[in-house]
Amino acid sequence: MKILVTGGAGFIGSNFIHFLLGKRPDWQIINLDKLTYAGNLANLSDIVDDNRYQFVKGDICDAGDVAGVFRNGFDYVVNFAAESHVDRSLYEPSLFLRTNILGTQVLLENSLKSGVKRFAQISTDEIYGSLGPVGYFAEDSPMAPNSPYAASKASADLLCRSYYKTFNMPVVVTRAGNNYGPYQFPEKLIPFFLTRALKDEPLPLYGDGLNVRDWLYVEDHCEGILTVLEKGRDGESYNIGGGNERTNLEITKKILEILGKSESLIEFVKDRPGHDRRYALDYRKVKMELGWQPKKEFSQGLSETIEWYRKNRQWWRDILSGDYMKFYELHYRERR
Repeated sequence: MKILVTGGAGFIGSNFIHFLLGKRPDWQIINLDKLTYAGNLANLSDIVDDNRYQFVKGDICDAGDVAGVFRNGFDYVVNFAAESHVDRSLYEPSLFLRTNILGTQVLLENSLKSGVKRFAQISTDEIYGSLGPVGYFAEDSPMAPNSPYAASKASADLLCRSYYKTFNMPVVVTRAGNNYGPYQFPEKLIPFFLTRALKDEPLPLYGDGLNVRDWLYVEDHCEGILTVLEKGRDGESYNIGGGNERTNLEITKKILEILGKSESLIEFVKDRPGHDRRYALDYRKVKMELGWQPKKEFSQGLSETIEWYRKNRQWWRDILSGDYMKFYELHYRERR
């Protein structure tokens, strides 16, 4: 079995490649990644000599790059490649539209022409918009994205649907909640706050901190993706939820508690535009139809994640020394 993983140098993509090598040892994996600021080959440094794995640098929006890698022939394609940070989408929306929409279409077209057995689009719960204090998003809930990022991912989902409906292409879509775990780029809440707390720097928390997210350990997500890839029904979407609803304030306080740091590091800042209040996923479909459910208990997963960042300080220090921090320093200074 040969599989193309796009965006495999990122957080979830690199975890998925590690997961595949352990669970499907006879598969051949090609990783196509542009290596933007969030793509980090250090995430895969332990498998560079594995003959089951090959890295190809390329842009999913570049027809030549994609056509070239598809000459290898694939059974499966899993598309993780995306611009994924909501804050950046508020300032640079065109990047998100290009990668997340055009890039997905280029991959779909090449997958259709080459006759892949299945194309899996990795989406997000943010395509549903904001949820009230009760209830859950199901796969048939209306799309109501509230940021350029979410709108671009919703558009990609609709492209996948169109290729299934128009061309009978074998496509599945997965939508997950907030992931956490090793190798997560320190722009997202948990690694951003824990790395700052380790340096005794303020933790800029949006608004009142009571926005709710459904947290999913990345390895559970990887298992859910593989389950849908192998067992899902063509043309269907599947929510992959963690069943762990927490406010951002709860998460922040828990990080500080585990690290033995004072809550005085919390700094409430002006809320960002279009900040969704709550996400929560109904994942009964993937549980009942395919037999998947999350395994990692949240407190254990968070403790293990924090311990990984403690032990791998050089990994995130190298990242924090990069130019991308200029964006964040300016962004948070404006919101104080």
